[in-house]
Amino acid sequence: MLPRRSALLAAAVLVALAALGAPAATQAASWATTSANWAGYAVSKPTLSFRRVSATWVAPAVSCGSGGRRYSAVWLGLGGLHTTSKALEQVGTEADCAGGKGYYSAWYELVPDAPVTVKLTVRPGDTISASVTVSGHTVKLFIANRTRGTSFATQLQAAQVDVSSAEWIVEAPSACVDNGDCQELPLARFDATSFADVKATSATGHSGTISDPAWSNVAITLSPHRRSRSMRFGPDAAAADATPGGLSPAGDAFTVTYQQSTPAA
Repeated sequence: MLPRRSALLAAAVLVALAALGAPAATQAASWATTSANWAGYAVSKPTLSFRRVSATWVAPAVSCGSGGRRYSAVWLGLGGLHTTSKALEQVGTEADCAGGKGYYSAWYELVPDAPVTVKLTVRPGDTISASVTVSGHTVKLFIANRTRGTSFATQLQAAQVDVSSAEWIVEAPSACVDNGDCQELPLARFDATSFADVKATSATGHSGTISDPAWSNVAITLSPHRRSRSMRFGPDAAAADATPGGLSPAGDAFTVTYQQSTPAA
């Protein structure tokens, strides 16, 4: 089984955003929903395509104690928001627990391909900046550790891409087998994770923050125990929630926090 950061979110998000229609000229339409594996924000609008997404974040520490293996990933990407999606282009960092010790790394993934670990040292508290840019089937991935002055960049050709959404996410990764079946893994207890300098750019060249009126935004809470028939939920892999805080006044920053939870009766 292979840890993946690629499990798609939920059909309910697509329905909710479509129902909102076009946002008002001075205010972005917004929504809130839950997911079994994602926490953060995403932007989308019917018929709108994106070409770039970027942000910075502070790499979180994980508290491992004496428990078993647990996992968390922080990333940004294009695509993958809707259950109809067949692709997702993303880059980020990972903070996992094994044997009571924290392990930190950087990676990228072009779904449906497997994730690739990159040679970039990541330590808790480091400031990370990243971007994904898509033009046709050319995908440019960039991630830098601003604290250490190191970076990684690559340009790849993807057989299929999805540019229908942009996301900034903390995730409980999934374990996938060769036939494509995936199951959410237990979420590591991560420190509050702050995103800043958040920006998305449409295919027509319009750049804006999460609250830009050119698109709708959805706030996503990770809650494996709160299920809906219309959501793509997996089994209760971890008794933990992750919740995005409110947006900054400019709509370009927010924080995701971890909270221990109790399954619903």
